[in-house]
Amino acid sequence: MGVLNDDVVLIQKGSKPGEPYIITVNCPDKTGLGCDICRTILDFGLYITKGDISTDGIWCYIVLWVVPHSSSLSIRWLNLKDRLLSICPPCSASYCFNLQANCTTPSPVYLLKFFSLDRKGLLHDVTQVLCELELSIQRVKVTTTPDDRVLDLFFITDNLDLLHTKQRQEDTLEQLNAVLGESCISCELQLASPEYKNHQCISSLPPVIAEELFRCELSDNESRSQALSPDMTILKKATVVVDNSLSPAHTLLQIHCVDHKGLVYDILRTLKDCNIKISYGRFSQNMKGYRDLDLFIQQKDGKKIVDLEKQTALCSRLKVEMLHPLRVVISNRGPDTELLFANPVELSGKGRPRVFFDATLALKMLGICIFSAEIGRHSTSDREWEVYRFLLEENCEFQFLNMVGKNQIVDRVRRLLMGW
Repeated sequence: MGVLNDDVVLIQKGSKPGEPYIITVNCPDKTGLGCDICRTILDFGLYITKGDISTDGIWCYIVLWVVPHSSSLSIRWLNLKDRLLSICPPCSASYCFNLQANCTTPSPVYLLKFFSLDRKGLLHDVTQVLCELELSIQRVKVTTTPDDRVLDLFFITDNLDLLHTKQRQEDTLEQLNAVLGESCISCELQLASPEYKNHQCISSLPPVIAEELFRCELSDNESRSQALSPDMTILKKATVVVDNSLSPAHTLLQIHCVDHKGLVYDILRTLKDCNIKISYGRFSQNMKGYRDLDLFIQQKDGKKIVDLEKQTALCSRLKVEMLHPLRVVISNRGPDTELLFANPVELSGKGRPRVFFDATLALKMLGICIFSAEIGRHSTSDREWEVYRFLLEENCEFQFLNMVGKNQIVDRVRRLLMGW
């Protein structure tokens, strides 16, 4: 059953300009492999137009058609292939009989610290450089001083696992200095101290804000910041149908919902966290803003889902994760205005990729300056969340003093984050 390493992941360019690239993965199966692949594709700024997944529980075959989310993105396809190869189980006979994933050592966390003069869009420009360098942001602490200078602390990991080398560190600092320009006062990169693990939690959240961000079901009450604008209420509609009549060994999930950035990832991470295995899946193309997915699934024990309570719980969980994968709330923080984002963390501990990139881009496009920013984790009774806090500076275009102006910010930011 040997497969050459070069054949495990194949990336084929479209035959005509503008046509999707075709990514083919052919390797031993493991729990959550489809989720991990879709997460990596999302991390590279790619959108899955359609796809097929097939597995017998031992070997997996996945074909995905992808395009960049933005025409301005420059995709490093060779780097993507290497990243996908790194998450595929090894193609060895012993693995196929063993079916035990190799334990990998977590990447070391580095502290990037820079002090510079402030300017509009600076935080996003730095974030963009880190994304292009394939450096993942784990935690951030950004502070603006009274004399318009910023002290930024980025806790990062290297997806290429090369940040321990002198050349990689020099390349990183060189590209950051190129973006910061003459405004840079100092820029340092070093291994984070062991105390980093003790400071991953987000600053204490007011109970009202925490309840709104982390509740299991979101209300239609328009007075809440989570509520969608009137022209987008249709986005709250999604259907998940369970059918046990078509296969003697599998339960069929038929999903129909509004498309958004990372939709396939949101569905697959939910199934992964619920210990649901996909034996066959097909993701259709976007039709008038909607996507259809057919997934033949089994429980971890290899049986169909026949218990009605389990069916209802799974359908409800999928709807929440599809319709509200990113929570956005705006509130007062003393005399200031604070914008908060939250997304669920996988049971594996991985957060959603590119959220900080998209959030800072959205605020830059809206012309809203960021006074301070913070990324951290928050645990509720049933799960862990990644939380992003932005303290905003006053802006003449948006009226921070009234709820209408604040809801306009939430609505426009959410549209950009979801790709609507």
